Amino acid sequence: MKTFDYKGYNSKGQVRKGLIEALSVKDAREKLAATGILTERLTATGRQLRLSSATRSVIYRELSALLDAGLPLVDALEILVSSPEVQDARLGLAGIRDRVREGASLAVSFDEASSSVTNFEVSIIEAAERSATVAEVLARLADFLDEQEELRQSVQAALVYPLIVIAVGICVAVLMLGVLIPRTRDLLSAGNGKLPLLTSIMMSVGQAVVHWGVPVLILVAIVAYLHRRRAKNNIDLQCRRDQRLFGLPIIGRGYKLLVNERFCRTMAILLDGGVSLIESLVIAGRATGSVWITTLALAESDKIRHGDKLSSALERIPPMAEFLPGWVRVGEAGGGMARLLSSAAQRYGLQWRRFLKLHLSFLEPLIILLIGGFVLLITLAVLLPIMNISKGM
Repeated sequence: MKTFDYKGYNSKGQVRKGLIEALSVKDAREKLAATGILTERLTATGRQLRLSSATRSVIYRELSALLDAGLPLVDALEILVSSPEVQDARLGLAGIRDRVREGASLAVSFDEASSSVTNFEVSIIEAAERSATVAEVLARLADFLDEQEELRQSVQAALVYPLIVIAVGICVAVLMLGVLIPRTRDLLSAGNGKLPLLTSIMMSVGQAVVHWGVPVLILVAIVAYLHRRRAKNNIDLQCRRDQRLFGLPIIGRGYKLLVNERFCRTMAILLDGGVSLIESLVIAGRATGSVWITTLALAESDKIRHGDKLSSALERIPPMAEFLPGWVRVGEAGGGMARLLSSAAQRYGLQWRRFLKLHLSFLEPLIILLIGGFVLLITLAVLLPIMNISKGM
């Protein structure tokens, strides 16, 4: 049985919308016709939908509550499809329910239903299914998404003013480079006046932007598209790109904190649920969202299978070799590995939020200074020739 989203009209000409389960499109139309509905549109579930993090958080939280109440997974998804809080996502939820009915795991069903579901979420749900703690983990995942959504909104709010300043600066630059400076040049040319050096430089920049700006942007877009297409199926290229990202100043530090938090959080859930250390390492590496770490974790899992320690394996994964092996070494010596990893995840999460707030506080004045300096240069480029003309008169 598949689920179809339909729109049609009854015998009175009234619009009717909803979901219907049928074996095929023909069967769905026949069922609707039997109820007196003439079908206008019939869409099968299964196509990928975009789900916001807020919507996914509501889905995870409600599904957790239903499972915690003792309902089977399919019945819980059935109730969730008709929930008024997730009506925008009901087609995707119906597709998830159909996949689960057919025997697919919940993690795979979410991954196939929406491109918005991240690798981290898929890995967490997979870990929960392996450890039989789906209800508990979904609630924790919802809390995590709420925290990330709150952080994202604070970042967006912090960027509003700098973006407005950038927009105003671009408008001023276009006006002065495209209108005022050329008119100043024409005025001086008519009076055989000599352009100041700054004005000549800014005019050259303006002409270069006018003639080469659009072609350069198109070329950059084409190169980026071809690189992304090439890297899509090239693991080595993805690893090299990911490795360079860790080496970037400032950005690399923040990325390192984020992947460490995700790794520790996933690993703690897996070990607490009884999943083996080798499987936990592979899944937790995939949960980081880093192709490089995923590849390294897979290689290190073979060494652990032959008797190596987790702390030694983490020392050979550069983004995690700074502090995490020490925490793990304590857990290996005294037990309580899951608890220590959970504490490490909280620590990395706190550092990540502090990192964002600190650098965003520097970003706003830096952008204002850069735009202000650029506008000042353009203003001087316009005023200097006018001042020269005034002195000559």
